[in-house]
Amino acid sequence: MSTNCIFCKIIAGEIPSRKVYEDEDILAFHDINPAAPVHFLIIPKKHIPTLADATPEDIPVLGKIMAMAGKLAKQEGCDDGFRTIVNTGRVGCQEVYHLHVHILGGTQPLGPMLVKH
Repeated sequence: MSTNCIFCKIIAGEIPSRKVYEDEDILAFHDINPAAPVHFLIIPKKHIPTLADATPEDIPVLGKIMAMAGKLAKQEGCDDGFRTIVNTGRVGCQEVYHLHVHILGGTQPLGPMLVKH
């Protein structure tokens, strides 16, 4: 746990969130600034700053996050697909340095992933 990390504070219950799912390893909650009709995050409860900082020790929790993504997306109404995004570091535009997977979807196709430069 990192004392300055907003996601660690959400895990600890110091900051409220609209939970989608929680168990001993992961927490899923709605994004406070959604970019799609369905937009939630799945995070490990262990503080891992970025995907680049993950180690072989983190494989079980990373696998659990990916395995739960589809189940939770369907639970939230994404019956015809969804997008997963993991922003990593400055170039990847990561805003909160606690590994998190964005799940985005809805009933209509999402726009393009990136704007070409």
